Amino acid sequence: MSMWRLRLIDTTVRGLRNLCVLAAAALFVAGCGPRESGRPPCPAGKVCLLKGNGAEPATLDPAKITGTWEDNIASDAIIGLVQDDAEGRAIPGMAERWTTSPDGRVWTFYLRDALWSDGVAVTADDFVFALRRIMAPQTASEYASLLYVIENAQAVNEGKAAGETLGVRALSPKVLEIRLTHPAPYLPELAKHQTMYPVPKHVVEKWGDAWVQPGHFVGNGPFKIVEWRLGDYVRSVKNPRFYDAAKVCVDEIRYYPTTDAISGERRVKRGELDINDDIQSNRVAFARQQMPAYVRTHTYLGLAYLAFNSHVKAFQDLRVRTALAMAIDREFITGKLLRGGQVAAYTFVPPGVANYQAARPPVWANWPLARRQAAARVLLAQAGYGPDHPLHTVIKHRNSPDPMLFMPAIQADWKEIGVHVDLMQSETQIAYASYRNRDFEIADAGWVADFNDAMSFLYLQQSTTGTQNYGDYNSPVFDALLAKADNEPDAKVRAGYLAQAESVMLRDASVTPIYFLVNKNLVSPRVTGWVDNIIDHHRARYLCLQGARAPG
Repeated sequence: MSMWRLRLIDTTVRGLRNLCVLAAAALFVAGCGPRESGRPPCPAGKVCLLKGNGAEPATLDPAKITGTWEDNIASDAIIGLVQDDAEGRAIPGMAERWTTSPDGRVWTFYLRDALWSDGVAVTADDFVFALRRIMAPQTASEYASLLYVIENAQAVNEGKAAGETLGVRALSPKVLEIRLTHPAPYLPELAKHQTMYPVPKHVVEKWGDAWVQPGHFVGNGPFKIVEWRLGDYVRSVKNPRFYDAAKVCVDEIRYYPTTDAISGERRVKRGELDINDDIQSNRVAFARQQMPAYVRTHTYLGLAYLAFNSHVKAFQDLRVRTALAMAIDREFITGKLLRGGQVAAYTFVPPGVANYQAARPPVWANWPLARRQAAARVLLAQAGYGPDHPLHTVIKHRNSPDPMLFMPAIQADWKEIGVHVDLMQSETQIAYASYRNRDFEIADAGWVADFNDAMSFLYLQQSTTGTQNYGDYNSPVFDALLAKADNEPDAKVRAGYLAQAESVMLRDASVTPIYFLVNKNLVSPRVTGWVDNIIDHHRARYLCLQGARAPG
């Protein structure tokens, strides 16, 4: 999920942005109460939920989704084998139950009776079709490698084997078998991810990639996507054919792209949004003072980091990568700039990941900043860089609130060791496209776990991962340790292999962890059913608004 570019903006734009910040602050000080005038009409007797949802979706096709803001919409419209409960825990979805073979490599899922929103029955063939489709090379799914745990998945994805050889088959219309290359006790967590969502075979075969357009969209979840106004909102309505529709309170949802967290904050305050999925970090404390009942923060399975492009000559030198990693004052970034509860990161896998004990951080992690920066200058000098030959580089990042705050701090930290840095910003989608195309020197990235397991982070640096291994890190030792972990049935031994792999990656400084994330949401007190959780999943089927009629 994971990201962040910056280019210096001119004085006029900075002035306008500052005026916006002052205006937002003025609204808080004035104590404006919620008002409904900015809300679109809601049909009489219906419950309408308005959500600020980060960026504009690039797609809502589960095979091509890469952002959490896209999955927030798709996950309300499509249900996988396993789904989240209100607390983000894995519970049965389309599969009512499942069994596992003694060797942990064959999983059998028994599907419930359910219909697509057009009335056609959901079958195991829809899952087989969806999994073959996402692995097909022509689909060009950036997330396909996440499913390489399925037998023959990598070969199919690389065009070396036919789709029919993929380790999935329908034993009957209601029984799905998935065969794995190695034991994967985390498969139920993975099965919640959009890469394993079913798609309506009969619709996709008719419309191709256009099946996800509102006029053609068919889903099996609690909501159906019916309208998408680019740059404005995506609208979904309750799906009466959803198998648990009687328990769904909300009738209509509008998802608004809200890249400006301060604007989203103001809209929630005025009652124009019920939820905004971000708070600018350095405003969390202020928001708690002004609207304490709205602020929701929680530990999160995610981190911010820098990726070095291994195709750039300077970053092929371990000494350069290590020097840059050492010189960043993470505690200043988290404690003085962001101030939202983020924790300085010196390892890649966040605390709280299931069945894992994080690798030891680099030895320099406990050194004072002055000592680290002095050592960084020595390493740069050994690599041939100094006052007469300074290193020049560029960090690309998205124009989100948090990186806009801390990127200049990194720029200043590196200036202290003689490195000249230009900062370039872009919209989120453009930034990611650059990373995937290796059009960067240093990429400011973020990642949120796709499933609660250390592998969800470490696989990003695996040589077979593809476009999401932004720097093209390639370590046979690292890959071999991940392979040993994959084939180890003992959870404790497996965790040891993963920790060794993380240590190798940290030693190679292929990426530079900056801080571990917290999830930050503004939620109107009118919203009921919201539960803060470590994965920050809040499916709309569990939400309602105070005063609304009870479902059922």
